[in-house]
Parts: sequence; C-alpha cells; structure tokens
Amino acid sequence: MCADPADKLALTARMQSDWIAGKLASKSACPNCAVVAIAIPGRPDRPRLVPPRLVASRGIGSPEGRAALVHAVAHIEFNAINLACDAVYRFRGLPAEFYADWIAVAADEARHFAMLQHRLTQLGSHYGALDAHDGLWQMAVATAHDALVRMALVPRVLEARGLDVTPGMIERLRSAGDSKTVDCLETILSEEIAHVAAGTHWFRYLCEQRGLDPDATFLALIDLHARGIVRAPFNESARQRAGFTPTEIDALNRFS
Repeated sequence: MCADPADKLALTARMQSDWIAGKLASKSACPNCAVVAIAIPGRPDRPRLVPPRLVASRGIGSPEGRAALVHAVAHIEFNAINLACDAVYRFRGLPAEFYADWIAVAADEARHFAMLQHRLTQLGSHYGALDAHDGLWQMAVATAHDALVRMALVPRVLEARGLDVTPGMIERLRSAGDSKTVDCLETILSEEIAHVAAGTHWFRYLCEQRGLDPDATFLALIDLHARGIVRAPFNESARQRAGFTPTEIDALNRFS
C-alpha cells in the first residue's frame, strides 16, 4: 500500500532481507484474519491512468520516443512489485517456497523499476511524466479469489507477453543506437523468464492439488478471461524455458 516509489523499493528490499534472515514466517500470525480486498494499491498520483487505447505510442527514433517506451516498461515493473507482494499477502496456506519465490520476484521487479527509473532520468524524463494504463492491477483484482487463477493469468499470460515483445524492442533500440536501454531490457528479459517459470511451477502445483489437468485448465482460463490478450507471434524458446509445454504453445497459436 506504500505510494511513494522510493519507499516502496526500500520496503521491498527490507522484506526480502528479513525473509532471508528468518525474521518472517510463512504462516500467518493471525490465521483466522480475513484477507482484505485491495481495489487500488499504493501508487503515486502520477502517472495518470487512462484506458489502454489512450496511451500514446511514439517511435523510438527520438529521445522522447525512447523515454516513452522506457516509461511504459517502468510502469509495468512498478505494478509487478505490487502484484508479487499481493501474492505473498493474499494466498494463505501454501508451502514456504511459494512465499520465497514471490518475495524474490518482488525484489527483482523493484530492482528493474529502479534501473528503468535511472534510465528515464538519463533520457530527461521521470516516472509519472506520461500517462499509463491499469490493466495489470485490474487483472490482480479479477484473480484475487484464487491463487490458481492468479498464477495462470498474471505470470503465464501478462508477464509471458513480455517474453514475446521484448526481443523486438531490443532489436529496434539496438538499431537506434540505444545500448543503455538495451542493457536494461536484456537484464529484465532474462529474469522475467524465471518469474514466468515460478508462475508455471505454482500453477501446476495447484492443479495437482485439485486433480486438474494443467494444460486443459490453462487454456480454459484463457478462453474465459484473456482471449484478447494472447497474441502471436510467441517467443517459443523463452516460453519453453519458462515451462510452457508444446501442447500449450500449439493451442496458444490457435487462440491467436
């Protein structure tokens, strides 16, 4: 719920260090306490949030265009901090490794955001300078009722989309001579594969606990919640490293 980005980064780092030091328990100290719905997480007044169709897109041939691209990715990473923290808070009674994974993801996302925030400064901009959209957190709200649905649709759909589009962004930026932003995105891409893989692992764990077929369940959830989000082409190599099966990838190609 922290709204200030600098404070959120510091608190996320403290959460990870406290977890590693054994200062946090994976079992709630108040097992009967209700989990609070979070319609709006902590975030600064800017960027202004608008429908996705109203977020301006700009070519990367100019510093302003590259700043717009970095701002869009920074906004995703800022939201990803909240999403990982929400998974740690919201979903109770899972193995300790679940919380370890999503605390580590939150720390990675915080580091990614800080890196992009620094790059924005180098480009003469800052986080909040441009409009953004709220699609990531809207999906968090839509999946708050069930860890299985969250693992399917946030890491394995929304974050996996980054695996598909980031290589193309890297190539365009490299052609534009922006090696600093390329370095940022290459780091993010390599680490996001592990984040999607964590989603895959826990999605399949929850399917096994409930006696569900993971491939069929995943595709049914996409059909119900995310048909408009899944679009080819897919970075099949990265998705395979993140745990997608050939059956899933073939079905995703048919969806799109």
